[in-house]
Amino acid sequence: MSLKRSILAGALGCLLSLAAPGLLRAQSAGGTVVIASTQVPRHFNGAVQSGIATAVPSSQIFASPLRYDDNWTPKPYLAESWEVAPDGLSVTLKLVKNAVFHDGHPVTSEDVAFSIMAIKANHPFQSMLAAVDKVETPDPFTAVIRLSHPHPALLLAMSPALMPILPKHIYGDGQDLKTHPANLKPIGSGPFKLTEYKQGEYYTLEKFDRFFIPGRPKLDRIVVRLISDPNAAIVSMERGDANILPYAAGVRDIERLQKAANLTVTDKGFAGIGPLNWLAFNTRKKPLDDVRVRQAIAYTANRDFIVSKLMGGKATPATGPIAPGSPLEEKSVETYKFDLAKAQALLDAAGYPKQADGTRFSLTIDYLPGFDEQQRNIAEYLRSQLKRAGISLEVRAAPDFPTWAQRVSNYDFDLTMDNVFNWGDPVIGVDRTYLSSNIRKGIIWSNTQQYSNPKVDELLAAAARETSPDKRKALYAEFQKIVVSDVPIFFVNATPYYNAFSKGLGNLPTTIWGMMSPLDELYWETPPKT
Repeated sequence: MSLKRSILAGALGCLLSLAAPGLLRAQSAGGTVVIASTQVPRHFNGAVQSGIATAVPSSQIFASPLRYDDNWTPKPYLAESWEVAPDGLSVTLKLVKNAVFHDGHPVTSEDVAFSIMAIKANHPFQSMLAAVDKVETPDPFTAVIRLSHPHPALLLAMSPALMPILPKHIYGDGQDLKTHPANLKPIGSGPFKLTEYKQGEYYTLEKFDRFFIPGRPKLDRIVVRLISDPNAAIVSMERGDANILPYAAGVRDIERLQKAANLTVTDKGFAGIGPLNWLAFNTRKKPLDDVRVRQAIAYTANRDFIVSKLMGGKATPATGPIAPGSPLEEKSVETYKFDLAKAQALLDAAGYPKQADGTRFSLTIDYLPGFDEQQRNIAEYLRSQLKRAGISLEVRAAPDFPTWAQRVSNYDFDLTMDNVFNWGDPVIGVDRTYLSSNIRKGIIWSNTQQYSNPKVDELLAAAARETSPDKRKALYAEFQKIVVSDVPIFFVNATPYYNAFSKGLGNLPTTIWGMMSPLDELYWETPPKT
């Protein structure tokens, strides 16, 4: 271990001891799990904030109507049963009768109705609940969700990461939910309650003794250490100072974790978020407004080399807008296998012949800062690769996320690398990238490519309402083939997320939502020695 790493590890150990005295000794009853996380939450209210940093704690603090297993199957949670009307225009939830919030108030259908409408009004995923007209509450334990049209994505949207049920008696006071003071002191009905938050350093979740599922949670306490240095987080896992390191994405980091004898490392638990690493084009800027130019770049990029060499074989190739692992992924699309001759021919046909200096035109490429292996390294590789086709590429770094987001959302870019999540259903996380109606200047992770194809709009609108699984899959298959052919984006790989766990932990969270699922079943099979 290097001196620097030793110091970091030592500092972390001291910090743990100071911040949570007795933390590593308190293994009686259910025991304690320490999570090392690089994801710093702005707050804990997943109803108004997307992303890993908020979703992981929010899913512990707040319960939701449904939860999912590792096979995309909905399971009862706050809703003990649910029924979709034959016409698809309503969903009736029957709630459990013994759920209470952490302050003792019962969870009722009024809370469900309030939360659903609050999420519709405030959550960044605008299409997720767009079809919801209202929620009726005929009795305290029945909620009827009325829809303007059938919405097959609704059941998945009832997952913990997307639909936390908020207490109306706290959040319904008229204050702006995005800045509500309760977001930092949340009261939910989930298996754990927040008892301490040292901003930017750690937060502590304690077992909720009145959780509505008997015998759960199995753990007494979860402590999440916020560690900005990924290397320090790995050291903490190797030393046993931390027990879980979620969302490790660096190839070298993953390899190092896999070599640690005290750890179990898995890539299961990410099918729901469907993370994709991609190269996006500004389709309204010359010469990228010509599909032949975009296709030529795709044929030059050489996805196989990127995945096998740059990513050490840890990543799964991605060939379309719906991530590998989704039941809606269409594999029969153009894969753009490396073909330099074909790329050159396409550029010639598009009217961009090589000049005397061997170049055809010049472009810039941006990349999302903070994920070097997935972003900067590929951008640098593309610079040399595109030169072979006569394209001069300048790599433009951004000092921070806001700078990159401002450039891309205001269309001040040619090409950019990006890392975007599917969020389970296309209506939730895919449509936003391709719908013409979502070309919204200034909003990152909207249709910043300014891609517009009326047939794609038509297919997405139809698929969003189609209740037949087979017909819906066929609509999305056609959508994927068109988008891949139009190349507003060249899909590189599924971001290789991995979770590392201390050996001795049982019931690891390997559902489709992984660490964004309630950790109420996680337990110590073999408690660590104290």
